[in-house]
Amino acid sequence: MSSARPLEVVLLAAGQGKRMASRRPKVLQTIASRPMLFHVLDTLQTLGADRVHVVVGHQAERVQQQTERDFTGQIDINWVLQATQLGTGHAVQQALPHIHPDADVLVV
Repeated sequence: MSSARPLEVVLLAAGQGKRMASRRPKVLQTIASRPMLFHVLDTLQTLGADRVHVVVGHQAERVQQQTERDFTGQIDINWVLQATQLGTGHAVQQALPHIHPDADVLVV
């Protein structure tokens, strides 16, 4: 009998959100009184993700601090820094070294 492969998620959260005309990072913009990022993390928890690699860049420290302080879900989060935003593919590359080789991977 074999066990299920772990599900690891790469969550792209490094963007600036320039078109939103706000100083708040895009992923911390609120929807229904909660940061957008929290809604996504809740959904990934419901989906049964074993680990979420959140790729942050713009205001990374602020995103991480607010999430660690206010997010009440029970999901394993690994913070991955994309120091220079060089596109979506580059963001995914930053997370690859942290992903278990036998895991199923979902990019969000």
